[in-house]
Amino acid sequence: MTLTTARTSLDIAPLPPKSATGIDYELFLDCVHCGLCTSACPTYVELGTEMDSPRGRIYLMRAVTDARIDLNDDVRRHLDLCLDCRACESACPSGVQYGKLIEPFRLHMARTQPEKRELPWLQRLLLFHVTPSARRTRLALLPARFLQWTGLDRLIEQLGLLRHVPPFLRQLHEMLPRLQPHYGKLPEVLPAEGTRRARVALFTGCAGDAFFPRTNLNTARVLQKNGCEVVIPRAQVCCGALHYHSACEEPAQRYAASNCDVFKDVDTIIVNAAGCGAMLKDYGHLLSATPQAAGGEKFAGKVRDVSEFLMELGPVKPIHPLPLKAVYHDACHLCHAQQIRKQPRQLLEMIPELKLVPLNESEICCGAAGSYNLTQPEMAERLGERKARNILDADPQAVFTGNVGCLLQVARYLRPTHPDLWVAHPIDALWASYSGELPKLPSDKKRGAR
Repeated sequence: MTLTTARTSLDIAPLPPKSATGIDYELFLDCVHCGLCTSACPTYVELGTEMDSPRGRIYLMRAVTDARIDLNDDVRRHLDLCLDCRACESACPSGVQYGKLIEPFRLHMARTQPEKRELPWLQRLLLFHVTPSARRTRLALLPARFLQWTGLDRLIEQLGLLRHVPPFLRQLHEMLPRLQPHYGKLPEVLPAEGTRRARVALFTGCAGDAFFPRTNLNTARVLQKNGCEVVIPRAQVCCGALHYHSACEEPAQRYAASNCDVFKDVDTIIVNAAGCGAMLKDYGHLLSATPQAAGGEKFAGKVRDVSEFLMELGPVKPIHPLPLKAVYHDACHLCHAQQIRKQPRQLLEMIPELKLVPLNESEICCGAAGSYNLTQPEMAERLGERKARNILDADPQAVFTGNVGCLLQVARYLRPTHPDLWVAHPIDALWASYSGELPKLPSDKKRGAR
C-alpha cells in the first residue's frame, strides 16, 4: 500500500479546514509516521512506549478528533506527559509543526473537561498569579532570602523538617538557587558605549528577573558594551508562556496584546530566556484569531535572542581570560523552537582560555519545561538526573544554558554532589570576560578532577 493510499483510507469524508478541536486538520496529515522523531523525544527515550512519543501522541490526538476514541484518562495522561520541548520538530524530515498540534489540543482538553485540568490552589496561585510578575515573585522569595541569609535553610534540611512540608513546597525549596542581590530598577534608557550601533529594547521577563537578576543586568551591560542604546519599557508584562502552555489561552492573549502595544515603537526586542523568546516569536500564532493579529505578527518579527542578535551585529571581542572547562546545554525552546544552536557557542568560544567541550545528549530536555517540573515531578526528576549524569561525565567546571528554567533544573540536580559547579547563562560568562569580574571558580581538588 502506498503512503497516498494509506492516507486516503483514513480520510473517509472531506474534512473542514478546522476540526472540532480547533486544529487545522492538514497539520495531522503532515506526519507520515516514520518514527524518526522517537529518538529525539525525552519521554520516549525514558519510557520506550509508543504513546509517549510524538508519533503516538499525534495518533491519539487525531483519533480523538475523528471520534474514533474517547478523550479518557489514559489518553490525557500520555498527552499531559509531553514536555512540549519541540525536539520532534527538529528531528522531523516532513516539517510536522507539532507545537501547533499539542498546544491547541491541550486548549481543547481544557475547554471540554476543565475539571481534569484543575491544579491544586497553591500551584495555581504561584504559577498564574505570582510567577508572571517579577515584583510579586521577588516578594514571595523574601522568606527564602531570609532563610538563606541566616543559614536556617540548611538547619531545616539537617533536622529533616522538610519531610513535614507539602511535596509541592518541598520541590520549590529544592529548586531554589542561592538567591542573588537584585540590581533594583534600571533606567528606562541606557546609553550605548562608544559609537551607537543599534537601538534595542530589553524584555526583562518575570521569573528570570527574580531568580537570576544579574543575568538581566549583565545582558544590558553586554548590549551597551556592543554599542547598543538599551530601552527598558516600564509597562512590559509577562510573555504569557506559563498560561498558554497550561491551556489558559485568554490570559496569555491579554499579556501578548499588552506587550505588542508597549513595544510598538521599537525595531528590535532582545530576550535572554529561551522560553520567553519562543513565546514572543509566536505572538502571530497566539493572536491570530484576535483583532491584534497583525500586531502580533509585527511584534514577533522584531524579537531576537541576545546571542542571535549579537552574532548578527558582530560582537566586541572579550579580553579577560576565563580559564574554565565548560559544557553548553541546549535549552529546548532555543534550539528546537527557535533553531538557535551555534550562536551561544560562538559567543562562548570567543572568551580567552574558555574550553567548551561536547555534552552528550545536549538537545534532550532537562525536565524543566516551564511548570513541568512541578506538574509532572516524576518524569522531570528522571530527566533532571539524566542531564546531570551527562554533564558530570564531561567533568566540567561550568555549565552554560540560555533559559531560566534550565538553569534552575540543572543546578538542582548538580547541587547535591557538585555544589561548586558554576551554572550560568552564556551572557554571564561573556560579561565576566568583558569586565574582568570573574566568578569564584571550583578548584580541581573540590571537583575531584580526573
